[in-house]
Amino acid sequence: MKIIFDPAPRTSEEMFDRQDYAAFVEAHDVAVFDGGDRNAFYDLHLPDCEILMSQQPMDSARLAKAPKLRAIFNVETNFLPNIDYETCFQRGIHVLAPSGVFALAVAEMGLGMAISLARGIHSEHSRFLQGNERYGLEGNLHAELLTGSSFGFVGFGDLGRALHALLPGFRPKAVRVFDPWLPNGHLERLGVQPASLEEVLAESRFVFVVASITTENRHLLNENNLKLMQERASLILLSRAAVLDFDALTDLVSAGRIRFATDVFPEEPVAAGDPIRSLPNVLFSPHRAGALTSALQEIGKRVLDDLELIGRGLPPVACRRAERETVMRMRSKPIDRT
Repeated sequence: MKIIFDPAPRTSEEMFDRQDYAAFVEAHDVAVFDGGDRNAFYDLHLPDCEILMSQQPMDSARLAKAPKLRAIFNVETNFLPNIDYETCFQRGIHVLAPSGVFALAVAEMGLGMAISLARGIHSEHSRFLQGNERYGLEGNLHAELLTGSSFGFVGFGDLGRALHALLPGFRPKAVRVFDPWLPNGHLERLGVQPASLEEVLAESRFVFVVASITTENRHLLNENNLKLMQERASLILLSRAAVLDFDALTDLVSAGRIRFATDVFPEEPVAAGDPIRSLPNVLFSPHRAGALTSALQEIGKRVLDDLELIGRGLPPVACRRAERETVMRMRSKPIDRT
């Protein structure tokens, strides 16, 4: 198949190991964009292009130049509002994103954060370096076990399910999930308890925020409902910062009312003078939970799987497909390394 490969700001080395990249270019006629005039490059190759691997804008005018196009792989792994999705749906063009590749890596980080919040691992380490460590019970006055505890999820997509799969060893007392895009019966078949957002916050000792950002859920967690959380319960933010009102969180965290860990921030990189850096009782991770070579190279493996299926006239299964009912409600920011 004729493929346009324009992975920026990712690189081929990030997405493919050597063996997979060799298989990719050997099996297909690949036009690789390596700089220069991008518009001229697209104008040259779109007429014969069957597969586009890129996160560049594809409006109706560009799509019209690609009459043979069968699929668009967004190698950034999110669905961005820079594609004329309706035209793609009408023409039967698959719009795909290997969005699940980071799920396990982020899930393991989230579990580690929860354990550190519960047992004060990060905070006692800091005290030790400062020379004021607390030994024995004194250093565990407010510690608690995950085993036998209650867990809550805000969102339950690939990441939520990957994290849930790590919990059975802790013998959870309850696992509650709030996800308005999933019916109660579906959640029950996945072995979790459907719940309202208020129930998840009020009844859980550990709340994992793993929801994608949409047009409806900006600041879903706010001043009113965060106060429902139990004393010293743990809130772990792993998905998108815009789901949480960081300003509303400040007072609760500063007072020690809740424990908080986050891998994402409203603006990244975080400014050196940003007040968030001085918040006490917080475990910070600079958006690195999913950034593993093994996770990134899974992008290439999943793309190769779906290319093979598409080439045989079968529907893709390894990557997530954009759905007409939801794709234009997604509001993820594109990655940017400029």
